[in-house]
Amino acid sequence: MEKNHGQFFSATLYHLFLSTVLALMLMMVMVHGHPMNQAGRLMAFWNDVKNPSHGLEVDDQNLNMEAISLIGDDEVVFTDQVGKMEDDLIQGGLPGQPFKSNFSQYAGYVTVDQSKGRTLFYYFVEAFNNPSSKPLLLWLNGGPGCSSLGIGALIEIGPFGVKPDGKTLYSRKHAWNKAANVLFVESPAGVGFSYSNTTSDYDLSGDKRTAQDSYTFLLNWFRRYPQYKDRDFYIAGESYAGFYIPELADTIIKGNKKASPTSMIQLKGIMIGNGIIDIERDRRGRYDYTWSHALISNEAHQGLIEHCITPNDPKCNEVREQIDNEMGDIDLFNIYAPQCLNSSESLNQPKCRRDYDPCEEDYVHSYLNLPQVQEALHANRTKLPYTWEECSEVLTVWKDRPSTMFPIYRRLIASGGFRILLYSGDVDAVVPVSSTRYCIDALNLQVVKAWHPWVDSTGEVAGYKVVYDGLSFATVRGAGHQVPQFKPHRALALLKKFLAGR
Repeated sequence: MEKNHGQFFSATLYHLFLSTVLALMLMMVMVHGHPMNQAGRLMAFWNDVKNPSHGLEVDDQNLNMEAISLIGDDEVVFTDQVGKMEDDLIQGGLPGQPFKSNFSQYAGYVTVDQSKGRTLFYYFVEAFNNPSSKPLLLWLNGGPGCSSLGIGALIEIGPFGVKPDGKTLYSRKHAWNKAANVLFVESPAGVGFSYSNTTSDYDLSGDKRTAQDSYTFLLNWFRRYPQYKDRDFYIAGESYAGFYIPELADTIIKGNKKASPTSMIQLKGIMIGNGIIDIERDRRGRYDYTWSHALISNEAHQGLIEHCITPNDPKCNEVREQIDNEMGDIDLFNIYAPQCLNSSESLNQPKCRRDYDPCEEDYVHSYLNLPQVQEALHANRTKLPYTWEECSEVLTVWKDRPSTMFPIYRRLIASGGFRILLYSGDVDAVVPVSSTRYCIDALNLQVVKAWHPWVDSTGEVAGYKVVYDGLSFATVRGAGHQVPQFKPHRALALLKKFLAGR
């Protein structure tokens, strides 16, 4: 499945902040013959966002009110029917599994709003060895509106990937359940197999609802899996989850202050790859990255700086057209990776060594729409009137979003004892390393350990790292936007270091 970069640099602005209409970003339009994926969805988001310096910067008070407030007017709803984890056990493994796994897999639904019938789908894999001694990690993909099951579990970090036939699976050597118990949630409702019985619910989707429902999901999930409620808990993810994850972490910390001891979540840290942080600095970082990596001309870069940083400059459209012609049809997820030209001929397609197949998204789409797979996952029991998609075609409205995560990061850092790792695949042009560095610089944190190489288990330099007072930042050499997909060995090594506090 090809990844779209059309209108990547557009600064044309169509909507006010609190009424973002994803329909105008997506229109269910096909991108090069395929639906938008995580990269295309995020790039559409960029194109629709007003520049923060022109009236949309959200201060602490407004961010608390508009983006993620759960404590106050909103109320956490505990469902009457908790359900039993045994009922969600995937008996005999997934269809097409290469062997009988020695770890347990579970999948099912957790209701987050009983009155409206809003429910989120999850897939949970226990650790490969000694799950009782391993932490619990929640993985979230971005979009907004993209699937953590399809992308996170089956393409990036889950125990299995899908073969080109779209029916059988292969074992993933560097799966993250070799270091933790891993939970994948399709959020918000309308993504993947998650749904609402109240159709109008989808028009209320946004960052606030996503954080609230994710928190409610966790509280009810822990009631179904009580053996995990006292376990060290981490959240990881990428892309637009650069908003989701800090918002959810902030919500959990606030909720813990008012929760009973039995409802407290033992959140210890967050780990975010190539995630958005601050729209203004992220945008400038993209412009500088594409120029510094010889994707665009000096003239085009200067045009971006002069006409596309500020909104409503008609000359930005001319610059954008120039850039489309200069850059050509490349994969902005990984500027050096091959494209998926025809997934039916994938066996003859170029691959980046053995780590990356550019057509894997198509295999996953086929696999998750097989009736026997959905039955094994206990998914789609209500017979949704649409197919499973990598990124939702049901969500056409995104009601609210902040323009920056700076206030939340400052609160998380001030909370003390909270582990934060931001990491960047250094060949991603969607949320490039330069964007993250500009954002971290703006936080004005003191350097505790200067820039230095970090090595993986082979002793090879896997990237570079700097430790600040409050967070750490690492790069992953040769990795694109979805780091575990492009460099699985290095991604797992980074996870192990993070969990060990190194």
